[in-house]
Amino acid sequence: MSAPAVTAFFDEATFTVTYVVADPGSAHAAIIDPVLDFDPASGRTSTASADEVIGFVRDNGLTVDWILETHVHADHLSAAPYLKAEFGGRIAIGRNVAAVQETFKGVFNIADLATDGSQFDHLFDDGDEFKVGSIAGSIIGSPGHTPACITYVVGDAAFVGDTLFMPDFGTARTDFPGGDAGMLYDSIQKILSLPDNTRLFMCHDYKAPGRDVFAWETSVAEQRASNVHIGGKVSRDEFVTMREGRDAELGMPKLILPSIQVNVCAGRLPEPEANGVSYLKIPIDAI
Repeated sequence: MSAPAVTAFFDEATFTVTYVVADPGSAHAAIIDPVLDFDPASGRTSTASADEVIGFVRDNGLTVDWILETHVHADHLSAAPYLKAEFGGRIAIGRNVAAVQETFKGVFNIADLATDGSQFDHLFDDGDEFKVGSIAGSIIGSPGHTPACITYVVGDAAFVGDTLFMPDFGTARTDFPGGDAGMLYDSIQKILSLPDNTRLFMCHDYKAPGRDVFAWETSVAEQRASNVHIGGKVSRDEFVTMREGRDAELGMPKLILPSIQVNVCAGRLPEPEANGVSYLKIPIDAI
């Protein structure tokens, strides 16, 4: 199986990992889960994280075919439009983004929000195939954390979004609208049915207790054997009970309100108002 070159860019402010996934033979590439820096206190955006990715792509002479989102992120704003303006390529996500858009159209009272995923250049379905250069890729529908989560399999590497964390940290929460712990269990089983030596790349890392360094790469075999939530022979019922219990104790991500508004629109900020300024909404006592 072909092995893409995978380069990670870690944003410690949001604990998010962006990946450049390249075919060494053709120098074609995909960018997965890019971050637009955002300071909620000032309302200011910055492209420092995305510019680091741009520098790497330029330095290595890569052609960007895809800008891929694993899901509608609730913890960071997407830099997909900024990178598309620089490199071209198609912004893609799972087709079930429409369900997320429908939910949050009401939450944020965005009357003109299209809920068919048309803000994105391409919508993937479970089982779809694509390519990064000459390396074959495929889609594993991975709902549970959100309805729109998908896993990108490129050669011997899989990019799992927020389904799994490192084995010592466990699995993603399922208490967002449309999330479901049983569905997450089923999605993880599909991912862990890939070959044992498949490289798995996480979207986030928070340093598990007792670990002093950030980490984001593991394997199917390691996850199956030692993931603290799902490893061994944890049953579906046992997992659902554990996951729902943990979720009940979690607070909301600090960037959920700005992130969702932007990311349901493929990373595009709201249109400026008459004074030339874009505004985000904060619904009061609504979620």
